[in-house]
Amino acid sequence: MVRGIVRVGDHALGPHQAAVVRIGFAFTWLVFLLFEWPNRRELYGPNGPWSRELAERLIDTNHAFTALLWFDGTVWFEVVYALALLSAAALLVGWHTRATSVLFMIGVLSLQNHSVFMGDGGDNVIHLMALYLVFTRCGLVWSLDARRARRSPAAAGGSGADPTGVVLWSVLGAVLLLVTVRGELSWFGDDGPVLHVGWATVLWGLWLVYGLWWYVSRPGAGADADTDAGADPGAAGRPAGGRRAAVRGLMDILGNIVHNATLLVIMAEVCLIYATAGWYKIQGSRWQDGTAVYYPMHLDYFAPWPALSELLGSSGLMIMVLSYGTVIVQVAFPFTLFNRRVKNVLLVMMMVEHAGIAVILGLPFFSLAMIAADAVFLPTVFLVWAGARASGAAGRIRGLMGRRGTHQESDGGEGAERSDTGDPTRTLVG
Repeated sequence: MVRGIVRVGDHALGPHQAAVVRIGFAFTWLVFLLFEWPNRRELYGPNGPWSRELAERLIDTNHAFTALLWFDGTVWFEVVYALALLSAAALLVGWHTRATSVLFMIGVLSLQNHSVFMGDGGDNVIHLMALYLVFTRCGLVWSLDARRARRSPAAAGGSGADPTGVVLWSVLGAVLLLVTVRGELSWFGDDGPVLHVGWATVLWGLWLVYGLWWYVSRPGAGADADTDAGADPGAAGRPAGGRRAAVRGLMDILGNIVHNATLLVIMAEVCLIYATAGWYKIQGSRWQDGTAVYYPMHLDYFAPWPALSELLGSSGLMIMVLSYGTVIVQVAFPFTLFNRRVKNVLLVMMMVEHAGIAVILGLPFFSLAMIAADAVFLPTVFLVWAGARASGAAGRIRGLMGRRGTHQESDGGEGAERSDTGDPTRTLVG
């Protein structure tokens, strides 16, 4: 037990699972925003049925967050929508994941909380996961941050070796100060006996924590004390460098604990979604008699491929298998976590089920969101194997492109003889 407690603080567990959840939800939200680009003003903007006045009344009641109400006008809406797109793309590739995960959350909450009736169950899952990803160390693998840490050991502990991170942190602080001075964010709220934390407290807290993380992780933070100690024997007792290293270690432990706790919450959330969905289905008469799947297949709104829906809907046996199978898988999944092999089998079945929902019922973004949530349960061995295969394929592609570039340069003159860009080893490593 003690060993497990120590491990929770010493290591960020499930880095590959956190990374695949990050990639899955960032990809889903990015594709959704691009797909709805022509309709963005009708969905979330000034041309939508849910007006600004209605949004303001709702926000005053539920204290939800949306940056769309900070300023008025179409230009501000376009800026927020563009920032939501860019933050999703940055989180997808893992560029400064600490900052971009917060921006991703702001983009998701801003659009969804402004127009609450636009979306489906997939939007709710993205909404929750956008909040959770802020508290995970989801950029430890499969990210530009991880590649920068490998190339520059000084950047492995934080963003101190990267001036871009400092500039990003400073700009975000200036914007946060502006909206706070304007009174767009509250520190605390009082609804009778209930005291809730305002979004100014949350965002400023994250900003300060990230700044402290950079301060204690910057290059030379711990080296100064070591250098002084070597030059002066009495300098070993000086507290500055040692205190900074201690704070760095404490923050690293706290970061691991928060990451591991959040990953556990994500797993519990997925189990809760399936458990509630399954047990509610059991109470429905159409699910009990095995005909529930038949009805959505014959609704025009959920029939992008009428011929396919008609083919499946015409088989009573298929309808019964799909109806009962859906309930069994959803109810049983939380209990299969105690058996790894059974869990993996049901996990594949659920992902296939969501892929079928995307094709048959025309709900691709809901299915992508659920598959991304399911990915938190994927075994590490499989994820490492898949990552190695993807990295190998990308390396071979870069190698082919590098050799092609070498051949082109060699035809260009004597300058090509000094070029080493075509070396496959350099291409794969760099």
